[in-house]
Amino acid sequence: MKKIVYSLVICFTAFQITSCKSEAKKETKTTKEEVKTEKKAAFVLQDANNSINWVAYKTTERIPVNGQFKKVNITAGGEADTAKDAINNAEFSIPVSSIFTKDTSRDFKIKKFFFGVMDKTELLSGKLVLENDSIGYANITMNGVTKKLPFNYTLNGKEFSLNTTMKITDWQANKALESLNTACKDLHKGADGVSKTWDEVALNITSVFK
Repeated sequence: MKKIVYSLVICFTAFQITSCKSEAKKETKTTKEEVKTEKKAAFVLQDANNSINWVAYKTTERIPVNGQFKKVNITAGGEADTAKDAINNAEFSIPVSSIFTKDTSRDFKIKKFFFGVMDKTELLSGKLVLENDSIGYANITMNGVTKKLPFNYTLNGKEFSLNTTMKITDWQANKALESLNTACKDLHKGADGVSKTWDEVALNITSVFK
């Protein structure tokens, strides 16, 4: 009798162990099936080669000063199955600290005496809206002011390019403009002896998708 009971206990224990292992395998399998790789959109603006170039002007002769922002962050949207849809409604922010003009002294003055005088302008931010196949606008926030900035654009294959001119005083940045002109007074003097910093800045933004 003892042998029979002992055999039953062994069989029951073996069954339980086998059952637990089987369930563990099933659970592991289910977990693996639940983990799926998220599909990436064909066009991702954050991964594109983005260039933000600008041209400001000094002296009454309107001498150009070229510069760029070396960093842009896409904060919303920017991913789609077509380049146009990836651009449309994309939101972005640009760190002012990424300004670059190939002149460290000039970069310092622009950061301190121009952007530094503005309200809440560690970042420039905006949203791109494409109205048709050639024109659009950006809602740009600078100096605590959000304004609509119209632009023209082209889209050839994977390359997007927009051009526009920004009037600084539309963002109530007169004080910042005067501050910069004072800091660069002698450098912004032309042959007529007048120091002038123009309130217009030309913008060219390009994005080449990978």
